[in-house]
Amino acid sequence: MQIVKCSKYSALALAMSLSLTGCFLEGDDGETGAAGSQGAVGAPGTNGSDGVDGTDANAGISLSLVGRIQLNPSDPEGAAEIVQFHSATNTIYAINSAADEPTIEVIDASSLTSEALSNPLTSENLTSTTLVLPTEQNGVALDGPTSVAVSGDWMAVAVPAADKATNGMVMFYNGMNAATPVFVKTVEVGNLPDMVTFTPDASKVLTANEGEPSGDYNIDPEGSISIITISNGAPSDTSTTIGFTGYNGQQAELEAQGMHFPNPSGRTINGTLISTTVAQDLEPEYITTTNDVAYVTLQENNGLAIVDLTDNSVKVIGLGFKDWSDYQLDGMEDGTVSFGQYDDLYGVYMPDTIASYQWKGANFLLTANEGDAREYFFDTLDANGDQDEALCDAAGGQDFDEDDGCLSYTDETQGRRLDYAPGSNLDTIAGDDPEDFDFTAYPLGRLTVTAELGDSDNNDEYEALYAYGARSFTIWDSNGLVVFDSGDDFERISASIHGNAFNNNNDENEGDSRSANKGPEPEALTVGQVGDNTYAFIGMERLGGIFVYDVTNPYDAKFVDYVINRDLSEGGDLIGDSAPEGMVFVDASDSPTGDALVIVGNEVSGTVSVWQIAEN
Repeated sequence: MQIVKCSKYSALALAMSLSLTGCFLEGDDGETGAAGSQGAVGAPGTNGSDGVDGTDANAGISLSLVGRIQLNPSDPEGAAEIVQFHSATNTIYAINSAADEPTIEVIDASSLTSEALSNPLTSENLTSTTLVLPTEQNGVALDGPTSVAVSGDWMAVAVPAADKATNGMVMFYNGMNAATPVFVKTVEVGNLPDMVTFTPDASKVLTANEGEPSGDYNIDPEGSISIITISNGAPSDTSTTIGFTGYNGQQAELEAQGMHFPNPSGRTINGTLISTTVAQDLEPEYITTTNDVAYVTLQENNGLAIVDLTDNSVKVIGLGFKDWSDYQLDGMEDGTVSFGQYDDLYGVYMPDTIASYQWKGANFLLTANEGDAREYFFDTLDANGDQDEALCDAAGGQDFDEDDGCLSYTDETQGRRLDYAPGSNLDTIAGDDPEDFDFTAYPLGRLTVTAELGDSDNNDEYEALYAYGARSFTIWDSNGLVVFDSGDDFERISASIHGNAFNNNNDENEGDSRSANKGPEPEALTVGQVGDNTYAFIGMERLGGIFVYDVTNPYDAKFVDYVINRDLSEGGDLIGDSAPEGMVFVDASDSPTGDALVIVGNEVSGTVSVWQIAEN
């Protein structure tokens, strides 16, 4: 039997041999030939054309700000949150929570051109009108809107009830194709609908119903997912609500998958003994959906619910934890870039926004791993109407705050406030004195972590720290397995660009003010195709910047670009766009400019910004 293998050749010889036969029968190596003469120098290449400042020709795409509007200029915070785009009328719809009445802003984008704004920090070239929503329906007092979705001639608006114990509603509007939304009806869904979306074929409307507890935890509705069928071109009068009671009693099994269940079960608060089920604890946050399957983030629980829309069955899986030992992290707020690598430190993904796309016919999921602690307060007022600490203690409060009142429950703490197992590495980096510590000596002393994880044997001595969020975005397969994580990119890149101004908060310019608490907080996310490639756009809630990745092949994702429209001058006023809360991608075929767009609702600045995406 002859053995066939490739011999070791020079690069040129190997290339020639492979082009002819792939490899040869093994034989004796020949003598090395004499070196060839130097080839002639090639002619100089022509100079490239001048490009636009700040773009990268290797990036494949470049972003420029072509549209902007500030809503509620005198009190903008909350004036722009979730955004949607109606392509037939070139109209942007935005939730405005800062208005005196519950409002959807209707923004005309038909005049947008490809010309970038000359002064993007302050320029405005869009106009809006307001659509005021009802405050009561079917005898139920309603709170402000939380989410909006548009599809064809319909708009769906998610609205919680004002009363914590009462289910929320979806308001349906028709006439979108004429740019004149007309209220049609409401459909009851689960408790506290926080996000609403259509399936791609517009046959169903889905809501993620958080079911958050009241401030004293005496009311704790079950989280759920509601489905409203669109039949004969109109929404049904009722919804089907999918809960999680089938997982009651399975908390230990879900925790073994990497889920998280922080709550005050076993304590008496305000006269009530708290006993929280899994169904009550799960809080659906955000949905991405195909026509057949919906994927729902369970943010506070670090999980994912997968709903089969053909039979409405639901599967819950845990997302596990991110090991920070291989990455750089700044856990201090010392005013400088202070990266370090730490063993026994983990990130709890806790994703907010989720999106999906396909590669080779399979579904892949993208999440913005914001992180979120639980913190609930209730009033303990004395005869003068002031918060009373003694009344809080009598009510079983966990802590007291003069402004917020009685803290019923939080799992949030800092590294310095925990005790560590003997010999633990954490003693040397997090410290053990809550009042007196040195940033340099204890770089994780002020890092915000959950007290509900890290003490594996429940002896009040911690072996590991678990921080909120992962300061990244992740690509998962449909089984919930990590395909790609952006690691420490967001902080390292923003630190390289902004220096000590990185990890800024979203309401004031004080650099390095979020390093000890979730860093830049990736929250908003959208995905879309530009040319032949698929890109993910991830917005940082705190810093305000947007990171762009080529995710065409999820197993070979690449950083492409970073843009920000905010003045970060130390001590200066908040100028530009801050706190991206919602993002939507607009395909080039649907864009008024002819190029793809990313539309962003910036919560703190109250601005809607429109970024154009051009192929380089």
